[in-house]
Amino acid sequence: MKILVANLGSTSFKYRLFDVSDPSEPVLARGGIERIGSPTARVVVKTTRGERESARHVEDHGDAVQLCLEQLTDPEIGVLADPSEVSAIGFKAVHARNLTGVHLVDDEVLAAMEAFADVAPAHNPPYTKAMRMLRGRFPKLPLVAAFETGFHRTIPEARQRYAIPDAWATELGIRKWGFHGASHRYISWRVPELLGRKDLKVISCHLGGSSSLAAIDSGRSVACSLGMSPQTGLPHNNRVGEFDVFALPPLLRETGKTLEEILDILANQSGLQGLCEARDLRDIEAAADKGDPCAKLAIDVFVDSIRHYLGAFMVALGGLDVIAFTGGIGENSSRIREEVCRDLAWFGIELDPTLNASGEAERKVSSAGSRVQVWTVPTNEELVVARQSRTLLDSGKASMD
Repeated sequence: MKILVANLGSTSFKYRLFDVSDPSEPVLARGGIERIGSPTARVVVKTTRGERESARHVEDHGDAVQLCLEQLTDPEIGVLADPSEVSAIGFKAVHARNLTGVHLVDDEVLAAMEAFADVAPAHNPPYTKAMRMLRGRFPKLPLVAAFETGFHRTIPEARQRYAIPDAWATELGIRKWGFHGASHRYISWRVPELLGRKDLKVISCHLGGSSSLAAIDSGRSVACSLGMSPQTGLPHNNRVGEFDVFALPPLLRETGKTLEEILDILANQSGLQGLCEARDLRDIEAAADKGDPCAKLAIDVFVDSIRHYLGAFMVALGGLDVIAFTGGIGENSSRIREEVCRDLAWFGIELDPTLNASGEAERKVSSAGSRVQVWTVPTNEELVVARQSRTLLDSGKASMD
């Protein structure tokens, strides 16, 4: 069974093709298209037989998928004899009202995603638009939505709820859903493989353009720093993170902006970018090294927020065996790992400076005497979606938890 896992943006399409019938679950091809809608869209593909880059007109996401299938069956670099070998397209879907888990995409799923379009404005609109287009263009090809919230269904009710009228939660879905489920689920699989035991208390630190922590007890999520939307929790590269809603009235009154304009700023011009006018942590670290006080503040706010949730989640877990850093920042920034773990020896957390500074992408970076192991683990969200898509198709059902 071959699953095409798609990652969509408003003008982009990235994909990986997995052979999930092979025990090693190899990636047969990967590629992407940027600037969809442009007459000179950038088209890249790399397969087990070769690679190619070109510029061509790609009108929409339907054209992008059609072009992808052509690449996969190309006589020179293709890995499929026929497009029908693709069993499904799997999507790392983000959010839907009162809907989570893994689903075949139908009108009900699309309606639930569209109902929360303003809760996940960077994700839901391009996904639902593309999904509707693909259903029309490829009616016989199953589309699978693996929701990021699904992994967090095991979080205790008390940690899912806001202190608001009950009907808001039960009828309207206003609750702490948690996100980055594919990445945290992968950590829940990979760390036990690395340590050779399943009964582990793990804190997964997914740090990147969007960031979150999850507390994982024996493979089950029991807490997540993200709440109702992907804009909550830690400060993100351009999303606000934790924010008091009662700051909105004075903002509306004093700035003269509309609620929609304020929300757009909080979702697109805040977070690290709001603190120091830069959104890439590499640039922020370089500026901090040159003495930029705003860059230093952005790092301090980011690290302090991570440590806040780290402490809370150690309490929620009742102990800790492993901290796993993943995501672009978690895997690559030795500085952030060092600052997060600084002065935590009294919790049994101690980094080895040499191991933390460099080494294999997947490695232990804690000292020999550290009671809690600290690892960097490259995430594999696409593999999670491919496995979930396969499981759903094998079940013959339209949905599963």
